[in-house]
Amino acid sequence: MLAGVQIHTKEGQQAQSEILTNDALKFLAALHRTFESTRQSLLTAREAAQLRLDAGVSLDFPAETAHIRADPSWLCAPPAPGLEDRRVEITGPTDRKMVINALNSGAKTFMADFEDANSPTFANMINGQVNLRDAIRRQIDFESGGKSYRLVEKPAVLIVRPRGWHLDEPRLTIDNAPISGSLFDFGLYFFHNAKELVKRGLGPYFYLPKMEHYLEARLWNDVFNFSQSYIGMPLGTIRGTVLIETLPAAFQMEEILFELRTHSSGLNCGRWDYIFSFIKRRRADKSAVLPDRKDVTMESPFMDAYVRLLIQTCHKRKVAAMGGMSAQIPIKNDPKANEIAMQKVKADKLREVTNGHDGTWIAHPLINQIAMDIFNQYMLGPHQYHVRREDVKVTAADLLNTNVSGHITAEGIRSNVATSLAYSAAWLGGGGCIPLNWLMEDAATAEITRVQLWQWVKHSSRISDTGETISADLIDRVVDEVAPTVKGAGITDQNLDIVIKYLKSQIRKEWPSDFLTSDLMGYLAVADGCPAQWQRSVL
Repeated sequence: MLAGVQIHTKEGQQAQSEILTNDALKFLAALHRTFESTRQSLLTAREAAQLRLDAGVSLDFPAETAHIRADPSWLCAPPAPGLEDRRVEITGPTDRKMVINALNSGAKTFMADFEDANSPTFANMINGQVNLRDAIRRQIDFESGGKSYRLVEKPAVLIVRPRGWHLDEPRLTIDNAPISGSLFDFGLYFFHNAKELVKRGLGPYFYLPKMEHYLEARLWNDVFNFSQSYIGMPLGTIRGTVLIETLPAAFQMEEILFELRTHSSGLNCGRWDYIFSFIKRRRADKSAVLPDRKDVTMESPFMDAYVRLLIQTCHKRKVAAMGGMSAQIPIKNDPKANEIAMQKVKADKLREVTNGHDGTWIAHPLINQIAMDIFNQYMLGPHQYHVRREDVKVTAADLLNTNVSGHITAEGIRSNVATSLAYSAAWLGGGGCIPLNWLMEDAATAEITRVQLWQWVKHSSRISDTGETISADLIDRVVDEVAPTVKGAGITDQNLDIVIKYLKSQIRKEWPSDFLTSDLMGYLAVADGCPAQWQRSVL
C-alpha cells in the first residue's frame, strides 16, 4: 500500500484487486493532494452563499463575468467522436445487467450513474468500475434465470456520471482524510479506460453533477487538464456535460461553459434536482413555497424560463442542450394506465424537441422508441444548434418566479412521505433507484419530498382540502400511518426505522440538511466495515 493511502473495507475484494491497483491509487492520491484544498474552499463558499440568500440577498447574474456573457466570439469545442448525435440518452446505475441492457437499448448514449441512481455501497462503486471496464473492452456478459445477456454489435456510447463535489468517499482515505467521491469515481474510470476508449474511436466522457458556481466548473477543468497530462493524453480529449440542476448554476450557465469550453459537450436540464435546489436555496423565503410535487411541471414559470435560457445559452456557444428525464416506466398489467403514462412521455419529448433541445433522457429501455420517434420526426439533423432562440429574454425575476399553479393537499403530503421513506430505506439497502407508482424514483425525487415536507412545516403552510396547518406533529402522524405500508427490495425493518427517525428529525430542523445522501452515507460506510467515527449523528 502507498504511504498515506488506506482502504478501510474488504467489500468487493476481487474487484478491489482489479481496480484499486498501486498505479491507480497513486493517481488518486495525486488528484487528492492537488485538488482537495480547492474543493473544500468551494464547499465553504457554498455555505457563505446560502447565508447571503437567507439574509435576503437575491440571486442574480454575476456582475464580474458580464464580459464573458457579452462576448459572442468564444465557442465550445466541437462534438467529440460518438457525441455528434445524442437525441436519446438512457440513464441508470452500473450493475452488470443494467449496463448491458442500457448499452443495448437502442439509445444513442448511456449515462452510467455513480450518483443519484446509485446507492454508494463500496461493492456497488467498485463492481461498477469493473462492469464499465469490461463493457468498454466488449468482455461483459451476464447470466440470470437461464437467460444470457451480451452486448449488441453497436452499443450506445458510454458517458459516466461521478458523484458531486459535496460527497466524500470514506472507504478510501489519503493522509487521513476521505477522498472526494467525485475524484474517486472519475479517477478510477479515467485511469483504467481513457486510452482504451480513444483506441476504440471514442473518448472518456462525463456528466458533471450538482455544481453551484463557475469556479466549481473551473476545478473540473483543472482536474481534466491534470489527468490528461498525467497519462500523456492530448488536452481536450475528455468531454464533460454539465447538469444544470442547482438554482445558483442557472445564473452562471455561460460562465460554466466558458470554464470548460475546451472540454465541454453541453448542458443538461437536471429537472428534478433543480426543483430540489430551488426549494433548498430559497429556504428562508416564504414566497417560494411550492405546491404538491406533481404540480411543479416543466410549464411552471421558473422551470420554463430555465429551460429556454439553457437552450439559448448552449446554441449560442455551439454545444448540446440536453433535455430532462421522463421518469415514467411501462405499466405492463394495465393497458389503459400505460397508454396515459406513455402519452405523458410523448408530450414531454415533443415539448423538448420543439423548444430546441438536442436530445433527451429516458429511464427505461422500452421508452426508447417513443422518444426516438419524436426526435426523429422533428430533429432532422444530428442536433439543433441552428435554433438560436434569440427570441428568449430571461431575467433573474423569471428564474425566481414562484407563480406555480397547484395546491398542497393531504395526498401530496402522504405521497411525499411514502416516497421519502421507501427510497431512503432502499438506498440504505443498496438500491439506488426504485419503481414507485410507475415512476422511476432516484435520489433527486427523494430529496424533493424531504425538503418539501420541511418547507411546508417551516412556513406553516395549510392543506388546501382541509385548511389544517402543516406541523411537525401532523407529519409524524402521516409517517406513522404510511410506514407499515412501505415494502420493497432492500427495505428492512432496521433501515426503515433509521429513515423514519431521520425524516422526523429533518422536519424539525431550523434548516434542512443539504443532502440526505451525505447524511446517510455513514451508515453505508460502517456497514462496509469502516470505523464508527464515520457514522456521525444525523438525527
